[in-house]
Formats: sequence, C-alpha cells, structure tokens
Amino acid sequence: MGVRKAKAAETEAALKAAARREFAERGYLNTKITDITAAAGRATGSFYEHFASKEDLLRALLADMHAQAGDQLASGDHPPHDLTDPLQLRAHIQVAWNVMRENRSVMAAQFESVLAAGPASGALWDRLTEDTEMFRRHLEYLGDSDRPLPGDPALVAAAMGGMMSMLAYALTPGDTRYPAAEIVETISRLLLYGLTGPPALRPADGAGR
Repeated sequence: MGVRKAKAAETEAALKAAARREFAERGYLNTKITDITAAAGRATGSFYEHFASKEDLLRALLADMHAQAGDQLASGDHPPHDLTDPLQLRAHIQVAWNVMRENRSVMAAQFESVLAAGPASGALWDRLTEDTEMFRRHLEYLGDSDRPLPGDPALVAAAMGGMMSMLAYALTPGDTRYPAAEIVETISRLLLYGLTGPPALRPADGAGR
C-alpha cells in the first residue's frame, strides 16, 4: 500500500472511530459532520473524500458490522447452517450478540435514523430484513429441506433480529444484571423451544394440576 493510500485509510478509520464516539455521546441526529471531523482531528473537507454524507458514513459502519459477524462465522458466504441444532443456533446467537453489543452506538444511530424517516417510509423494515439476511438464508435452507418453520423465513428472521437488537440496545454498557452467557443461553432456548421449554424440562402430563 502506497503512502497516499495508507493515509487515506488512516483518515477513514479515524472518522469512523470518531463517529462511533460522537454517536454514543450526542446521538446520531444531534451529531454534525463537523463534530465528527473535529473529534477525529481532521479537516471538514476530508470527510467528503470518504463519505458523501453522514448517512453514507452510517451505512459504512453498518457494513463493517456485517463483515465483523461474517468473519466470526468463518466467512460472509458460509453455507447455510441448521439453526434447529442447539450448538449451531447458540454459536450464531453468540456472534450476533457480541457484534451488537460491541457496536451499540452504531445500532443506536441506526434506530434514530430509521425512526426519523417515519413509519410510512418502511425504512425500519428494510433495515431489519437486510440486517437479518444471514438468519433468513439459514431458515430458507431448513424450509427447502422440508423442515417445519413457524412462519415465513423473512418474517421469522426479522423477529429474531428485532428481539435481539432491542435487547442489546436496552441493556446499557456496564449493566451487570445478566451475564452475557446467560443472555445468549436464554435467547437460544427461547428461539429453539419457545415458551414451553425443551421436552426434558417439561413436567409430566397432569403434574402440578
């Protein structure tokens, strides 16, 4: 990599890191481009050498999130996994949870952005379905294998992502009420068994009546 490209990459990384900090402190809507460039120690004009707008920067941060999740699951185009297998489901939930928690400021910025667009825009649904594409592909794989699903794969995937993202947003950094391992296990069991619990944990017929 040449010196010019290295400096450009350094500036882009600095702008992204500053945006994360500013979004966490000020909120997405209240953060100006000048806030980001000042926090990054860069000239305002340098921002537009990398991003067309604040919205374009947010899209880049979201793309980084998706790449991070893909890397942790071996690759961004790994073959569909069997999410009815407890170990595989838990592994996916673990990765998704870690990425959401590590990128909480980006998730909060996304919420602000789509909510500001208004419910009629459909932006929230579009964002949710895009963010849960990996879950959807795995669910479609199960459906194509004649495995029963609780509903349309896109809807089920969106429901899974919506539940997890709101939970990750609600549990603020430093919250010690629930350890990460307990959260991942609880989400995995809820998705795998629903409210009835696994067969081994169900009371015998007639018990407790």
